[in-house]
Amino acid sequence: MAVETQTPEATSPRRRADVLEEAAHAGPRRFTRPATGDERQMLVGFLADQRATLVLKCAGVTDDLAHRAVEPSTLSLLGLVRHLADVERHWFREILAGQADAAPLFSSPADPDGDFDGATPDAATVTAAWDAWRAAVDFAERFTAEAPDLDVSAHDAWRGTVSLRWVLIHMIEEYARHNGHADLLRERIDGATGV
Repeated sequence: MAVETQTPEATSPRRRADVLEEAAHAGPRRFTRPATGDERQMLVGFLADQRATLVLKCAGVTDDLAHRAVEPSTLSLLGLVRHLADVERHWFREILAGQADAAPLFSSPADPDGDFDGATPDAATVTAAWDAWRAAVDFAERFTAEAPDLDVSAHDAWRGTVSLRWVLIHMIEEYARHNGHADLLRERIDGATGV
């Protein structure tokens, strides 16, 4: 009688890191930038990777994009897209570029959580969110590429004088925080991890 043996890999629980590694090879790559370079290249690369992570977290989700999956929070994947579109617009257009007409699209002083609360599953809302996010990212990438250096600065009522360097670091922080939220939302929606 033959005895079936199992390798440790077959009986051990899989680590999230293993799932992440498999996902990295199965679909679009997030971390494609060089791991060397000057400060601007590193900051721009890390921010691009964080933006790509948000897109991957939302990939393949249609009907549940606005689903508030982690009660009692009103966060949703669509709300995150709307929120990050407003944040991109604020820092790059309104503050650094000084465009006074670049007010938030999805929230306001009268409705500070409108970016999340107004995230409804209808097609027009979803399209408007992604269009606004892509336009904001395109502007931010152009602004950053054309800036003479990272010391370009402007005044913000909340932080005082801010430089392009600070804004890039803050945006990496902002995306990283919200991508953690997106991890939980996505896993609650359909069980997907490591995307």
